[in-house]
Amino acid sequence: MEYRRLGRTGLRVSSVGLGTWLTFGGRVDDRAASALVRRAVELGVNLFDTADVYENGRAEEALGRALEGIPRKDIVLATKCFFPMGPGPNDRGLSRKHIDESCYASLRRLRTDYLDLFQCHRFDPDTPLEETVRAMDDLVREGKILYWGVSLWSADQIEEAVAMARDLGAYAPVSDQPPYSLLERTIEAEVLPACARHGLGVLAFSPLAQGALTGKYGAGAPPDGSRAADRQRNQFIQKHLEAPKLERIARFKALADKAGISPARLALAWILRRPELSSVLVGATKVSQLEENVSASGLALDPHLGEALDVLFPA
Repeated sequence: MEYRRLGRTGLRVSSVGLGTWLTFGGRVDDRAASALVRRAVELGVNLFDTADVYENGRAEEALGRALEGIPRKDIVLATKCFFPMGPGPNDRGLSRKHIDESCYASLRRLRTDYLDLFQCHRFDPDTPLEETVRAMDDLVREGKILYWGVSLWSADQIEEAVAMARDLGAYAPVSDQPPYSLLERTIEAEVLPACARHGLGVLAFSPLAQGALTGKYGAGAPPDGSRAADRQRNQFIQKHLEAPKLERIARFKALADKAGISPARLALAWILRRPELSSVLVGATKVSQLEENVSASGLALDPHLGEALDVLFPA
């Protein structure tokens, strides 16, 4: 396993981390979750990412149970807050009240005394940014969180948060978690440069475009048991299964086959070639999927193959 620094911090995270979106607490039962976590640790994965809103708290609970017995010092535990967790007017957003209450609720569900990384799941236009920055800074100083980060913030929002923290003498965000894959490269224009300028590590989620880049989808009905066949969780993958994209994915699979690399490993290696990336967050329902994804860590991407992929999937 390759380990990379989380931005400019001294924290080192596995270049492939295990995410829990659309899996833990729902599609993946406790037995499977435990098997995935323990195999991940055996393979050198130390980064585990979740969020309070995933399955309305059940993903955090499932991850907390799966981590039981694993030394806390050996893992980097990340979660997020922002989305509604109840019907009340203060059960959402990035106010001090919601951030504090979300943090303590996540600690209970995850069965831990502190979070390594607490992330703002979206930008909150209804809360003064100073309030959010001060709330996160206080949690760091209290020892409830070690670092804080953002997810799906624009480059301008990241710039503003860093400047605000500097002006306040507060801890600044150390990471950003955006979607990034061969099929979704929008962050390359502004977000990645902003992260590089300010030393934020990038944790890429959906690096396989919800599984579309595994090459298992084609024309016709999706395979039984696949995410695309799951009516409760397939809304995010549909945009990647349109005919023009499927044609490019078929050509991508042919390139991978010619190089003797599985499509999943190739897609992950293409992301990890970028120095801004600290880790890619993969989801899995089977240990075999996890093992394949983790094997992309440290895989050197042939420059000519990288150029071919850039042509096939232009930014």
